[in-house]
Amino acid sequence: MIELHNLTLRRGEREILRGVDLSVKPGEHWTLLGRNGCGKTTVLEMITGYMFPTTGTVDVLGNRYGQVDVREVRKKIGYIGASLIEKFTLRDPVWEIVAGGAFAFLRMYEEVPVEVREKAYDELAKVGLRAFAEQPFGTLSQGERKKVLLARTIMASPELLILDEPCAGLDLYERERFLDSLAGLSVNNMSMLYVTHHIEEIIPLFTHVALMSQGRIVASGMKREVLTSEWLEAAYDVPITVEWRRDRPWIQVGKEEE
Repeated sequence: MIELHNLTLRRGEREILRGVDLSVKPGEHWTLLGRNGCGKTTVLEMITGYMFPTTGTVDVLGNRYGQVDVREVRKKIGYIGASLIEKFTLRDPVWEIVAGGAFAFLRMYEEVPVEVREKAYDELAKVGLRAFAEQPFGTLSQGERKKVLLARTIMASPELLILDEPCAGLDLYERERFLDSLAGLSVNNMSMLYVTHHIEEIIPLFTHVALMSQGRIVASGMKREVLTSEWLEAAYDVPITVEWRRDRPWIQVGKEEE
């Protein structure tokens, strides 16, 4: 599904990536975690084919970049990021935003087939927004808009779903509603890569974690093996205690009182 081997990226004297290896198998749901500037976004840019490494190989969905038309690979990748919301027209109805995902259109200029419109309504129902289908996109809250993007992405039945800090800017209530919607999707046959700064966003849906620090992946594997105090302290350079509740990690920063 995703195979990154010994990726490096240099910009002048600066090393942005330093030998990144990552293997994501079909149906696995990964979280990519790390501090600001550790290289997370750069890794995503390479997986989506918008940036290429100085050395190393990138294989996505059975295709080696540099030997294929990356645009064709992208059609099988769903992507949700902060900048995506800004590309849509706020006065367009919500269902049209979702329906456009079936064709990778930012705006619909032709009559939408009945079956596509019905599927858009179905996907909105799955994220709890069926009642908002006819409203203008701009009338929704930030959290609701991100759930619309989630429904839109699923319209294309992607083989790989990438979410780049989808909960950024959301309050606690909106964050939990978005995560509930994500967990409720039928994603068993779809691989997922979720990028975040916040460990508490790693809900039971996610099976694996890759922990980045200073341009490297310092630990990767099953989430309980990676999300330990030792690995997290090494990556974040602060004392961290991890507690698990209902298969979800919660952290306390700072040393415990003796």
